[in-house]
Amino acid sequence: MKKIIYSAFFLMTMVSCNKANPFFQEWDTPYGIPPFDKIKVEHYMPAVKEGIARHQAEIQAIIDNPEAPDFENVIAAMDRSGALLGKVSGVLFNVSESDATDAINKVVEEAMPLVSEHGSAIYMNPDLFKKVEAVYNADQSGLTREQQMVLKNIYEGFINNGIGLDTASQERLKEINSELASLGLTFGNNLLAESNAYKAEIGSSVSNYYDEMATVEDRALREKMFRLYSNRGNNDNANDNKATLLRTMELRIEKAKLLGYDTPAAQILHDKMAGNPETVDNFLSGIMAAAMKRAKEEMADMQLVMQEDIKNGLLPEGSTIQPWDYMYYAEKVRRARYNFDESEAMQYFQVDNVRNGIFALAGRLYGLSFEPVEDVALYNPEAKAFKVTDEDGSLIGIIITDYFSRPTKRAGAWMTNFVEQYVDETGKMVRPVIVNVCNFNAPSQEKASLLSIDQVETAFHEFGHALHGLLSQCTYKTVSGTAVKRDFVELPSQINENWAFEKDVLATYAFHWQTGELIPDSLVEKISAASNFNQGFTLGELCAASILDMKWHELSSVEGVDVEEFEKKCCEQMGLVEEIIPRYRSTYFNHIFGGSGYSAGYYSYLWAEVLDKDAFELFKQKGVFDKETAMSFRHNILEMGGSEEPMTLYRRFRGADPDAGALLRARGLE
Repeated sequence: MKKIIYSAFFLMTMVSCNKANPFFQEWDTPYGIPPFDKIKVEHYMPAVKEGIARHQAEIQAIIDNPEAPDFENVIAAMDRSGALLGKVSGVLFNVSESDATDAINKVVEEAMPLVSEHGSAIYMNPDLFKKVEAVYNADQSGLTREQQMVLKNIYEGFINNGIGLDTASQERLKEINSELASLGLTFGNNLLAESNAYKAEIGSSVSNYYDEMATVEDRALREKMFRLYSNRGNNDNANDNKATLLRTMELRIEKAKLLGYDTPAAQILHDKMAGNPETVDNFLSGIMAAAMKRAKEEMADMQLVMQEDIKNGLLPEGSTIQPWDYMYYAEKVRRARYNFDESEAMQYFQVDNVRNGIFALAGRLYGLSFEPVEDVALYNPEAKAFKVTDEDGSLIGIIITDYFSRPTKRAGAWMTNFVEQYVDETGKMVRPVIVNVCNFNAPSQEKASLLSIDQVETAFHEFGHALHGLLSQCTYKTVSGTAVKRDFVELPSQINENWAFEKDVLATYAFHWQTGELIPDSLVEKISAASNFNQGFTLGELCAASILDMKWHELSSVEGVDVEEFEKKCCEQMGLVEEIIPRYRSTYFNHIFGGSGYSAGYYSYLWAEVLDKDAFELFKQKGVFDKETAMSFRHNILEMGGSEEPMTLYRRFRGADPDAGALLRARGLE
């Protein structure tokens, strides 16, 4: 009797909690924006646990359905399932990246293993797979192409997650997935702590590192900055990432072998555009050779400038370019060669104006309009929301911009979504809520937030991702928006960078932050002339990071591997000059070790650059603002998500395969 009374009390308590928990309610906020002012830390875990329970029940209902398996009752039902879990995850894991308080971190540490185990259980469920397999093996001619891609993705999800393994191997794979999720969180938290330590020591954030290394005259300070920056996660302290990294690779290797592959790279790449590690290695080696040839020429020019400093007694005899000198002397060469001072250009790149220019470009190319959403609570006061509408006034979605660095935000820049675009089971189109996150300097009472050229490009880049999410016109979540192959996802973002410094675009945003004066033509010409300067460095460090990523994931064992020695050997083998280091060294390579999903995939930035430069050549042929070409890109790429194979979509837009030489041509290296 006591047990029955206790259960009833427990149920009543749960009902009461559910009523107070925003995740269990329909959101009455504008345009589907999560009610951040009502969401409390204590709401997450009950919603995660209930979301998992409901999802399990929905999956079981698919299994128990006595009707013959078909696309609607198996595949579409799977795509629609997990709504509550998706609702809470879309908020929790995004907030944990951009506003990670200690309380949020504790919630994520508790939630991550549960979510990982739940996902593994679904894709290792033999009864569910029988249903999926039956649909996959049936005649697909009656399905739309999008439905075929959804089916393919879900079927391959089972294969890639070990449905063919024996029970013991599946259990081991579940354990691996859970531990990998926790390790990714640890890596990211350690890196955030190290980046905050850098800021405390130097006085500015890691996001300003490149700009400051180009302008700080004190060579000893530059060396200090370089060593602090390049040794993050590699200081044998509480935030050291070497052991975390090696354990991650050990588990990824074990996982790959369980799934029948020799290496993680082979396992990860088998269903990507590149297809296999050899293709990626060959692609990168050609780029690295061109980059290093140019880098050596750049260093010869810089050494001549350094000789002048030696003659003037500013440096001791015999001084040569070191890694902490590269950006400083490159900037000196650029100023001398092009009479261009980037600090002068920055006065015209106030962050709000840059955002206005990005929005204006989207209006000119794709017919979009942007309107601030006032009086809505967001997860942080620095974030701002905008309503996006189409030419006919219909709602496209919401874009939230969160531009400024803070201690609770991980380093870097990214796009993600709080709400996905899809069509629900009633036929209602759900429009997305997208966020762009960056780490720019916040404005002060004395000075506005001014962006460097690289930061302007970053803002345009991340908004390209946002367009991919916003303009999605898919029916199913599985293929909506940016749910595309990793080596295709950077095309929309990178092509958007190409317009950033077009004169007509600058005219919409490049106003002096104090006088309001439009950027003068003479300065625009200098920016254009200097745009391909220092490509040996910029391309070399990016390519080096891509190769380093591949070398880690081409390992078949980490036994006896020393992180620093491994990285040093990789850099020597790839021909990286000693004066340049990879854009991300191993212990702060969050893209591949922090759960960002770029493992054996960092090459995708360069892979997609071939596509974006080739695509932009068409814009240049037709006119960079040609509406017909822009709408073709919108309809064939941006709206389609993963509803068709990437190369098929690209050929529809371009009318041909991409020209591999476009990347080197655009960078002035061919």
